[in-house]
Parts: sequence; C-alpha cells; structure tokens
Amino acid sequence: MVMLSQLSERLSEWLEPIAAWFRSLGVPEPIVHWGHPLMMGIVVVVMGSFAAYTGWRGRLLTATDDVAAAKSRGEHKSIASLMFLFIALGYTGGILSLVMQQQPILQSPHFWTGTVAIALLSINALIAAFGFSQGKGFRTMHAYLGSATLVLLLIHGALGLKLGLSI
Repeated sequence: MVMLSQLSERLSEWLEPIAAWFRSLGVPEPIVHWGHPLMMGIVVVVMGSFAAYTGWRGRLLTATDDVAAAKSRGEHKSIASLMFLFIALGYTGGILSLVMQQQPILQSPHFWTGTVAIALLSINALIAAFGFSQGKGFRTMHAYLGSATLVLLLIHGALGLKLGLSI
C-alpha cells in the first residue's frame, strides 16, 4: 500500500505541469469536476449499448440473414473501435481531472475498475484482430468478454459517481 501511495504521488507530480496548464485556462470547476463523468457516461451508455446491440445482432442473425448479420458486424466494428478510443482518452482525462482537483490517483475503486476495463477492451480488440480467424470459439469469447466488460463499465460509472460526490 505504501508503494502504491508513493507511485500515486510520483505520477501526480509528473502530471502536475499539465494539470497546471489546464487550470490556467480558467475552466469552470463544475466542468473540471463533472466533465469526465458526463462525457464518459455518454460514451458507455450510448456507444456501449449500440456496440453490444450490433455485436449480438450480427452474431444472432448469422443463422438466418447473412446480409443483415454482416451489416450489424460492420456497424459493431466501427462503433466499438471509436468507443475504445474515447474510453482510452477518457481514462487519461479522468486521471488528469483528479490531478487538476489535487486528489489522489491510483487509490479509488473507480481507478481500478477503469484500468481493468481498458485491459479487457484491449484483450477483446486483440481477439477480434487475431483470433476470429482461429475459430468460432474466439468469436464466442469476444461476445461474452465484451458484454462482461460493458457490465464492468456500468459498475465503474457507479463507483465514479460515488467518487465525484465524495470530492
């Protein structure tokens, strides 16, 4: 725990010049405090639910309508790729937001669920990129891992709301 605290302090010190620059812009405190949760909530709920819907639709339609299934899979690939990008950017923005508010990082359950979610999304992207050609089992793993990650992101959001209300 002491090591984690030291790492947290060191990372905060390293990010402080960037946070100070953003503070110098005069961004209103409510935007610094609630901007990350609002934007990430939109990404997770809107993009995440659409990615899940199109992914499962493409998977389930394969048996009955190959054309519609292919269209859904294409939509899934597009939205899931953008969602991953926005979540990765939001992850760094969330850490920077904490530094701007002079709050500890690396210590909340919200930080750790976000870190696990990024790792799971990365694994899922690798499965899609390299595993699909290896057999149907990888597609099944991708579908269930993606769904589980979306549930984790909803829990992550609840923990983030709790964190935001405690600051």
